[in-house]
Amino acid sequence: MPIAKAKFVSVAAAALLAGLVAGCANNSSSGPTAQALPPGSTCGSIRAELSRLDARGVQSKVEALNAGRRMSEPDRAVAQRYNDLLNQYLGARCHA
Repeated sequence: MPIAKAKFVSVAAAALLAGLVAGCANNSSSGPTAQALPPGSTCGSIRAELSRLDARGVQSKVEALNAGRRMSEPDRAVAQRYNDLLNQYLGARCHA
């Protein structure tokens, strides 16, 4: 893996981890309740799909989508799917 790509992946992973830690730091009993997962989904199944997408290198597509860069429709769909899954995972407090 080229050094620049490895650095980008490391930065993206660090940003994701920082977001997870920040979310956990604000976790209190008086906060909002966890959202329900879609029917047929579990925390484990969502985490597994997120891991598969991570292994396919979707992080760069998510960064491009979040930055508003132009991208193909299939890449946009994959990045949006990742964002949707991450929102479900965090919203259901699967990380807690």
